[in-house]
Amino acid sequence: MLFSIYLLPVGDIVRRFGLDFHCYADDVQLYLAFPADNTGVVEVLEQCLGEIRSWMSRNWLRLNQSKTEVLLIGKGPVCRNLRVSFSPPVVDGEALRLVEVAKSLGVLLDSELSLEKHISSMVSIGFFHLRNIRRLRPFLPHDSLATLMHAFVSSRLDYCNALFAGLPLKLIHRLQLVQNAAARVVKNVSRFDHITPVLHELHWLPIRWRITFKVLVLVFKSLNGLGPEYLRNLLTPYTPARPLRSLYGNLLTIPRMRSKVGERSFSFSAATSWNALPFDIRSSPSLSMFKSSLKTHFFCLAFNDV
Repeated sequence: MLFSIYLLPVGDIVRRFGLDFHCYADDVQLYLAFPADNTGVVEVLEQCLGEIRSWMSRNWLRLNQSKTEVLLIGKGPVCRNLRVSFSPPVVDGEALRLVEVAKSLGVLLDSELSLEKHISSMVSIGFFHLRNIRRLRPFLPHDSLATLMHAFVSSRLDYCNALFAGLPLKLIHRLQLVQNAAARVVKNVSRFDHITPVLHELHWLPIRWRITFKVLVLVFKSLNGLGPEYLRNLLTPYTPARPLRSLYGNLLTIPRMRSKVGERSFSFSAATSWNALPFDIRSSPSLSMFKSSLKTHFFCLAFNDV
């Protein structure tokens, strides 16, 4: 907390140059949206980074240029051409590294935000831990085995999984294969057995429902003053043009998007999933009751044929 207060002037510097930022301890991320034909972006970044470097020098800190990376995000041929011709900012006579993938708090962000590399990494790590846990299965009681599985596999599948909302089903299926394998290890069933009854017995929501669950928990927190303000600003309560019953339905406005990528945004996917919930769940009086009702609702939807 004290270190975050110590870094507060960095935010003032960034705002002065018209950039946005996120900070987590000593990790500072600057970001700026601009059209591909804007040639003045590099100069603005250089000036901003120069000011930050000077402030750090005056306050007994150091900008680690070897760990400072530039990631250009965009889709289409125009953006791909820009990545080829883009000259990264120069700070103290040294050009920063232009990367195709950058790690942000454990998430691998690629230049098209496809998250394919991050999911590949999750799948690889998940199966690595599964192989090790499978070797321990003959020596562990069921409760200990389940605890290990949650600690090393399930927790990784759930980490930042709200980012997976709207991803192609083929990517979600890869994560589902990891969860299926984990369930088979815990229940000691063959890989040829049908997995749905196993997940139902373990009371594990499938991956696609866990993703929506996380998104909706963030929505509930944001609407009730329990979440960050920048997420709350992305949600707009629905107000009909004339008095209707939906006026009191606690609904959200779904923004119009021009592409499938836009439909992956929090403002769109969160509002769409929220409006699809029954009114009594949206109107839950507390976070604990909301989570409980939401999981029961999703459990019924996921296993309605079991």
